Amino acid sequence: MSKRKLTKQQTWRIERIQKERVERTQKRADAAEELLQSSDLGPETEGIILSHFGTQVEVEGTQDPFKGLSTRCNLRANLGQLVTGDKVIWRPKQNEGGVVVATTPRNTSLSRPDMHGRLKPIAANIDHIVIVIAAEPVAHANLIDRYLVAAETVGIPPVILLNKCDLLNDTNRPELEALLKTYEGLDYKIIRTSTKDQEGMEALYDFLQDKTSVFVGQSGVGKSSLIGTLLPDIDISVGALSQKRKKGVHTTTTARLFHMPKGGDLIDSPGIREFGLWHISEDELLNGFIEFRPHLGLCRFRDCIHEKEPGCAILEALEKEEISEHRFQSFLRIKQSIRDNNAF
Repeated sequence: MSKRKLTKQQTWRIERIQKERVERTQKRADAAEELLQSSDLGPETEGIILSHFGTQVEVEGTQDPFKGLSTRCNLRANLGQLVTGDKVIWRPKQNEGGVVVATTPRNTSLSRPDMHGRLKPIAANIDHIVIVIAAEPVAHANLIDRYLVAAETVGIPPVILLNKCDLLNDTNRPELEALLKTYEGLDYKIIRTSTKDQEGMEALYDFLQDKTSVFVGQSGVGKSSLIGTLLPDIDISVGALSQKRKKGVHTTTTARLFHMPKGGDLIDSPGIREFGLWHISEDELLNGFIEFRPHLGLCRFRDCIHEKEPGCAILEALEKEEISEHRFQSFLRIKQSIRDNNAF
C-alpha cells in the first residue's frame, strides 16, 4: 500500500512548524550562551534536576552554599534532553536563576515514546522500580511479568509491592500468595503494605532509604495513596476507584523528584506509570525473563522460537519445572503482542 501524498498546504505547514521549532531552540541557546559570557554568573557547582519546565529546569544544589536550594536554570546548547534525576553542573546567576553548563553520565534511564513513536527519556539515575499490585484490582500475572521484563531490559532492579493488604481475605489470599511465591522463587523482593492500617510501611521506609525509586502499576492499586503517605506534606491527587471496573484514574501531571522525610528520593510522573515494552526486541524479551537466561543459546536450532521446536532448551527447562508454566505463557503472550506492535 503506497503512502498518502501530502498536499502543498500540509507540506508548507509541516515545514513552518519545523522552522519555528529550530528558531525557538536557537533563541534558547543564544540566551544561555549570552548569560555564560556575562559577569553575572558564579562558579560552577553540582546539582540535580528536580523537574523540567519547558525551556528551563529546576535544579537543586548538592554542594554548599546552594545545597538543598532549588533554582530555575536555562540550558546551555548541545546538552541533549535533560530529565528529572539528571546530575548536572550549573552556574548560579547573581540575583536569581542560573545556567546548566554540563551533565554527568546517567547510571540508568527510563524512556517512553512520544506522539511520533520516538523514545524520549523521562527520568534518570533510578535505583529501583517498585511494581505496585493490590488485592483490588486483581493482580494479573501477565501484567506483573510485563513490568518485570521492562525493568530488566533497562537494567533497573524491580521490586514487587503488594498494597491494600487490608483487602486480603480467604477468597483472594491463596491465589495472590501462590503468585508471589513464584516471584520469591526467582529472588525478586516482595514488600507487603497497607496505607489504611500502616501494615508494612516501616519495612517500605527502610527499603526506600538512600535510594531513588519510581512506582509503577495499573490504575487503582494505590500508588497515589502510597506516595501521599511517603510524602505527607505534598498534595498528591488520588484518582477515584470505580466500583464497577475496580480501576482508578491516574492524576499526576508532571515529572518531579521528591525527597522523602524518612530518607530516599521518589520520582513520580504519568510517563513513568506508562513505562512499558514499546521498544524491546524478541531477544531482549528472552533476557527479560531471568530464569530463561541459563538456557539461552543451548537450543538445537539457532533460529529456535521456543514454541514447539525439538531440542528447545527453554521447553526442556519448562518440562523440568525450572521455568513455571505461567511465566512461559506470559512470555508467549508478550512475544505475540510485540509482533502485533501492541506490547504494553
